[in-house]
Amino acid sequence: MKLYKTEDAVGQILCHDITQIIPGVVKDAVFRKGHVIREEDIPVLLSVGKEHIYVWENNETMLHENDAAEILYRICKGNGMHGSDVKEGKIELIADCDGVLKIDREKLRRINSLGEMMIASRHGDFPVKKGDKIAGTRVIPLVIEKEKMEKAKETAKGDSIFHILPYKKKKVGLVTTGSEVYKGRIPDAFTPVIREKLAECGVAIHMHELSDDRHEQITAIIQNMLDAGMDMIICTGGMSVDPDDRTPLAIKNTGAEVVTYGAPVLPGAMFMLAYVDGEIPLLGLPGCVMYAKRTIFDLVLPRILAGEKLSKEAFERLGEGGLCLNCPVCTFPNCGFGKGV
Repeated sequence: MKLYKTEDAVGQILCHDITQIIPGVVKDAVFRKGHVIREEDIPVLLSVGKEHIYVWENNETMLHENDAAEILYRICKGNGMHGSDVKEGKIELIADCDGVLKIDREKLRRINSLGEMMIASRHGDFPVKKGDKIAGTRVIPLVIEKEKMEKAKETAKGDSIFHILPYKKKKVGLVTTGSEVYKGRIPDAFTPVIREKLAECGVAIHMHELSDDRHEQITAIIQNMLDAGMDMIICTGGMSVDPDDRTPLAIKNTGAEVVTYGAPVLPGAMFMLAYVDGEIPLLGLPGCVMYAKRTIFDLVLPRILAGEKLSKEAFERLGEGGLCLNCPVCTFPNCGFGKGV
């Protein structure tokens, strides 16, 4: 770059955007990179505090911030997203579909450790909607060594840092347990909650049956749903350690492989997840899902509907951030609930 006194810069080419900030009104570039400075531009440049102007001098060893941002964008971009126009050396990634954001966290850390460049994102393993901002990239200086950006590309070799798992239209079976509901003594308050949660991910209930507390009946209903082609089954209630809560036994008796019975999350400690034939998720939901605003169900449902197979380790990681604070105004997922390490 070469420094010019603004009054002497007519005819020179700007090498960076010139930003104007009027609090509460505008923050935008009044002149873009590549603009040829005219006589009438001088008062405007002076009004935004630019008494001297840097112009670009070609240097084969350096990259301009906009060009470097393009490299970072290519490192980041996976399926289901696109980039914004480059602006002031920044490019944002925008979701093209509803789904769950997945992040290569170690690769993200390594890129940010290189210095003079940054990638900032929302939390991974959480839902995003079409049009949501996913991440932003930029280099810190106005120009950066090409060698450093080559190192970034080498560090990020392989898959992109971000990608979106779109929701799969699973056929969901729901088993509502409890003799008090089965015999009509109280209304079924659980099913409307599950229907609403599924709808948030664009999925509906295909089969629904009530059962009393006998584990044999619950198991038989689950098996009927499997035979009918359901590729996800949810059982509600009967998940505590009380002697008459038999849903966990019923799930085990299907022969499903149990991933976890219990999770380091409140509300939702008595949650259960198993897989039938290694691929069909079978969930046992504790009673808190019926009355608490957000629970373990909100943390795992989007991931399961996006086709992710959850492991025991995935649940172990939920401990830090696994305590819902029951805020008077719920802002989930824009809060700390479920955001561990």
